Amino acid sequence: MAPSLREASPKLKDAMEDCREKMQKTISSLLPQTDLAEAPLFEAMRYAALNGGKRLRPFMVLEGARVFGVDQGRARRVAAAAEFVHCYSLVHDDLPAMDDSDTRRGKPALHRAFDEATAILAGDALLTLAFEILADPETHEDPRVRVELIALLAGAIGMHGMVGGQMLDLIGEKQEFDVGTISRLQRLKTGKLIAFCCEAGAILGKANPAHRQSLRNYAHDLGLAFQVTDDLLDLEGKAEELGKPVGQDAKKATFVSTMGVEQARARAQMLVDQSVSHLRVFDGGRVDLLKDLAYYVLERRV
Repeated sequence: MAPSLREASPKLKDAMEDCREKMQKTISSLLPQTDLAEAPLFEAMRYAALNGGKRLRPFMVLEGARVFGVDQGRARRVAAAAEFVHCYSLVHDDLPAMDDSDTRRGKPALHRAFDEATAILAGDALLTLAFEILADPETHEDPRVRVELIALLAGAIGMHGMVGGQMLDLIGEKQEFDVGTISRLQRLKTGKLIAFCCEAGAILGKANPAHRQSLRNYAHDLGLAFQVTDDLLDLEGKAEELGKPVGQDAKKATFVSTMGVEQARARAQMLVDQSVSHLRVFDGGRVDLLKDLAYYVLERRV
């Protein structure tokens, strides 16, 4: 089993740190600034998107793009779009009507740092900015590539993706779900955006269908493994390390609440092993960092 990032190979750790540094610059450059009356909205968007984070989803985009020799500047634009969507989802997830969280990434949640109305608008603005970036010819000169990215992201985060999964999450607070329903919930809420991130580089690089399917399968299992470990961290983690409250899932339908800790941990291991096996179609060491990332997801403590 590969070690956690705290004990990870220098190659993986360096690659993730390099990703964080470069993405911070890209995200900052893409976020608008103004001295007009609506400036608080722009400030709230920057607060949400530049306030730390592991940048796992951008890392998936950049690694997938690297496998297919895609220009990293283009890849960082797509990675930023994915991160803006992720940040929007966190902002809305923290709202009193949803999880009612006071902190995020070790700092006050956006609706606490500003106010609820500004948080809603900032989330909406981050979401729409993501599509604006993907539609820009600077992301890719081929309009068919841009349209495919837009369509895939829209499908990943709408009623048949993240938003639908969030609805199931709310329903799960009031009724019991079996493991199959929980798997579907997490595939929609978390897994589909991860799948977009893993496949986006292949789309930019116009990869063949077999390689794209391999990355989709990898992402499918990795996304579920990520959520199982997230459920475990909510139960066993420390708020000061996670940067957010723990115990938030106590009333929700999760893998841990349904299967128990040991079975959930075993399921995460199985899912990670499966995700790595899907990458066998790639030759040489092209996807070594994606393999390492899968084991990091399994062993992470933050």
